[in-house]
Amino acid sequence: MTSGWQSRRRLPHFDVPELIQHITFHLADSLPKSAIERMQMEIAAMPESERTLARRRRIQELLDSGLGRCVLREPACATIVQDSLLFGDGERYRLLAWVVMPNHVHVLIEQMHGWPLAKVVQSWKRHTSRQIHRLGFGIDAPDVPQDADCKSAIPGLWHPDYWDRFIRNDRHFVTAKHYIEENPVTAGLVSSAADWPWGSARLGAD
Repeated sequence: MTSGWQSRRRLPHFDVPELIQHITFHLADSLPKSAIERMQMEIAAMPESERTLARRRRIQELLDSGLGRCVLREPACATIVQDSLLFGDGERYRLLAWVVMPNHVHVLIEQMHGWPLAKVVQSWKRHTSRQIHRLGFGIDAPDVPQDADCKSAIPGLWHPDYWDRFIRNDRHFVTAKHYIEENPVTAGLVSSAADWPWGSARLGAD
């Protein structure tokens, strides 16, 4: 198995066993091409050293604004995704934090040997797309290519790629976990993270 920097489509991914990763994947219609093009124009004048951080921040703002049909706003669909994340805990990865938002998902995991990051994300997308499709929820997004590693997934449900950031140290871990669990509050969906049913913050409140 190869590890280290991998490149799938346009996004680079750092893939190493026992690494702690913050992963974000989103629905295919949650970032329309027009919104991405507008964002790219807005950051084009920035110094190159600032663009990566600005792009990441703007994309998260776009996701939190609730673009697209937000299929995961449906409790049954959000539960399917959350159950899929929990299913692999302890066997494919260690699940450290998560939140299922209306149109995207944040996950904090520790990678395990034999389960490259792309394979883990593929398993989430494949299973959840099948189950959500059976409920009658689908996304018609013909301009978004289907992920080559997710051929068994329902076309158009998930965006082909994902973002990942490896955790550098304990401080970064605490920051990432807080960011993930507080995302529903940041997006204005609840006043307390513990009130969001599809995230790990509620477990700490029990």
